[in-house]
Amino acid sequence: MSSLEELITKARLLHSEGRSTSQISDELSLSAETVTWLLTQQKTGGDVPKDVLIDWSSISCDSNNLCLAASMMAQRYYFAREQAGLNSEGSGGFPDVVIGIAHSGIPLATLIAGNEGSMFAMFHPRKHAQGESPAGSLNSSFAGVSNRSCLIVDDVVTTGNTITETIEYIRKHGGEPLGIVVLFDKRGLEEIDGVPLYSLVRVERID
Repeated sequence: MSSLEELITKARLLHSEGRSTSQISDELSLSAETVTWLLTQQKTGGDVPKDVLIDWSSISCDSNNLCLAASMMAQRYYFAREQAGLNSEGSGGFPDVVIGIAHSGIPLATLIAGNEGSMFAMFHPRKHAQGESPAGSLNSSFAGVSNRSCLIVDDVVTTGNTITETIEYIRKHGGEPLGIVVLFDKRGLEEIDGVPLYSLVRVERID
């Protein structure tokens, strides 16, 4: 998107179609605070939240580019583990299960799992659930995590809350999260809840 006006228009269009703030936040890779501002403020109204817009549609809309991105993410995981001395003989190789966080992490995780011969799982975070007591869950049509090592995959780390929720779910259900791989890290994190974070690109604001 080339302008703030276009971003406001897009956010309001998604909202008019019934998307929640959290769903719009996921789709636009922005914080919920930023989405709330886009929906309620004019360009000159209020303080603009400190956020960074990431538009990776040139990758996500092209199947070949998406495959290349998934391959790069897997190689990033291998290289980082090797640098840390964690890929020695007997370390178990690639994780048993690659978990894609809905929605944007799913195609990337599917490709990574297929390329690496791992199982695939799909995690639906709490913010996508409905009812009085929404909770995150794995889609039962795909792999479980009990007694299995896991790699978490998503497109962008904005706040880290969804990944933290995924880690808690894996541990609660008997799995072992070995790493997190994302395309873009907007927080500049090395780890989340004790699990190493490997990003292809780290995005930081300098004010």
